[in-house]
Amino acid sequence: MSADPSKHPGAPAEPANRRNGCLGSRSLVGFAISAILLYFAFRTIDFREAGRRILEADPVLYVLAAVLAPAVFWIRAWRWKSILEPVAPGSTFRNRFAATTIGFMGNNLLPMRIGEFMRAYALARVEPVPIVSAFTSLVIERLLDAVFIVSFLFISMALPGFPGFGVEGTIYTTAARGVAVFIVIAFVLLGGFVIWREPAARSTEAVARRLPRGFRRPLVDSLEAFLAGAGMLRRPRLISRAAFWTVVLWFVNAASFWVAFRAFDMRLSFTAALFFQSVIALAVSVPSAPGFFGPFELAAKLVLADMWGMDPSHAIAMAGGFHIAGFIPVTLIGIHYARRIHLSLREVKLSEQTIEAAVERTTGVDPARRSATCAGHDPRARPRQAAPPPGDPRAGGERLPPAGNALLRARARG
Repeated sequence: MSADPSKHPGAPAEPANRRNGCLGSRSLVGFAISAILLYFAFRTIDFREAGRRILEADPVLYVLAAVLAPAVFWIRAWRWKSILEPVAPGSTFRNRFAATTIGFMGNNLLPMRIGEFMRAYALARVEPVPIVSAFTSLVIERLLDAVFIVSFLFISMALPGFPGFGVEGTIYTTAARGVAVFIVIAFVLLGGFVIWREPAARSTEAVARRLPRGFRRPLVDSLEAFLAGAGMLRRPRLISRAAFWTVVLWFVNAASFWVAFRAFDMRLSFTAALFFQSVIALAVSVPSAPGFFGPFELAAKLVLADMWGMDPSHAIAMAGGFHIAGFIPVTLIGIHYARRIHLSLREVKLSEQTIEAAVERTTGVDPARRSATCAGHDPRARPRQAAPPPGDPRAGGERLPPAGNALLRARARG
């Protein structure tokens, strides 16, 4: 797909300056949050001590941690097969892994988690799967992750080796309970939305109009994509298999943290690693600059220094060293696969808009009305858009033809 997607008749007609304004304001908020969190993470740090700790890290264990960190992306690609099976039973591991690394590369280099959209877009590019179904599978994946992240948080609190509940422990417990209640409520609501799909979409649109502009479209798009592919949840065997791989994924991720603890001479238990990874996973869900710099470091400092009594400089040395070890490999792998499937920067920038338009067509929501929701104008001020051409990944129900699988063509050329 070398052509500029914006040239197709079905490309979203929303003015670029208005769309970029919505994205730009959210990006600035993310950078501001990262800057504030980095300030609090580093303000009491002895940088000489942190540098010394990094230089004294065990190189063998550090490399092992750096290998385990990106290994979770292989597991994510394998788990994705179960979630995609109802709509793409023949998807290959290679293509799923390529799309996964492209998505996380996007999160590392581009603002506002645009990598989530890149991941769905890339999969639709290399597999015959509707782009809306690809996006829906990621919504379901995130729900699974949220459930097990919070579960491991509570499990680690009940295991031997967890520190006594001082002020910090009480704060974490209260926060964890709040997140758990939120997830339970979300599952109950989503269950109701699956049963009463159309009223749910209309109600969500009404609520979204009362939210800040930058949060309206992501909320409604995610819900509508979820509802469009909710049939995946009617296959208990597949959900059980996906849940199993979710457990494996987060155990491997915790193991990478535990090995990193050892590499930086932190004699902490696996309980600490389980708790640490859950807090980190929740922290990086906060809007931030690309790469999650800021939330990661501050969360690491709070857990390791405030709860486990480590020296703050030692904690930041470990967090920074591990963060970079996980950041570089998946970013390079993602760039490699993006080049192989000829994914242009223009397509990357339009991936969010493309998926939003596909969701709108699939769910029957007027795209003009949704554009006005973001811009704050009268929804009736714009006409409906024309349907996209066959084979265009914007068509939520359309699948790319086999000839469009650039990754397979590249592999065939050797």
